[in-house]
Amino acid sequence: MLIEEDYKKRYKAGDTPWDIGKPDFNLIQTVTTMAIRPCKVLDIGCGTGDNSIWLSQKNFDVIGIDTSDIATQKALEESSKANVKCTFIKIEFHTNKIEGAPFGFAFDRGCFHSLTSDEERKIFAENVAAHLEIDGLWLSIIGNADEQRDRPGPPQRTAKDIVISVEPYFEILSLVSSHFGSNRPLPPRAWVCLMRKRRLA
Repeated sequence: MLIEEDYKKRYKAGDTPWDIGKPDFNLIQTVTTMAIRPCKVLDIGCGTGDNSIWLSQKNFDVIGIDTSDIATQKALEESSKANVKCTFIKIEFHTNKIEGAPFGFAFDRGCFHSLTSDEERKIFAENVAAHLEIDGLWLSIIGNADEQRDRPGPPQRTAKDIVISVEPYFEILSLVSSHFGSNRPLPPRAWVCLMRKRRLA
């Protein structure tokens, strides 16, 4: 996929507006309000590790994956500074089985929405499901197409885009309109979608 190459180039160029230096508040809010218990976590597209580190501090056993060696190296450095144990792996999710499966919880912030077709997003959802235990949870933070923009921002998807892609494999527990954790004065709008793996997936 060309998308992985694009992310690698952007990390090399330092063009990473999604890297905000702290965990996304949507992750914190969801884990705490939904009382998600510590378990094995797969952080897909972990970037420089802010969300993985926060989860590890909350006693989750975290494997963070990313296609950028720059990102995973920085994540290792940051986790060492924070004195937490996380595993970070440079790997392409769509072509590889991640060791350590099954996981109880999967998280992605901006990976699912990067895929441009329903078919690609379905394949991604199927792959997430394949890495989860029965009744495992997936939290995805997705660019929201209801926002009218006159500036650059993350890819935007409709609620229908999400439902069509994930429904065969996941039961949607909540789909909430929010915004990304951001350092911008006007953060981009986001969908916060929490899903449970279907027993037949």
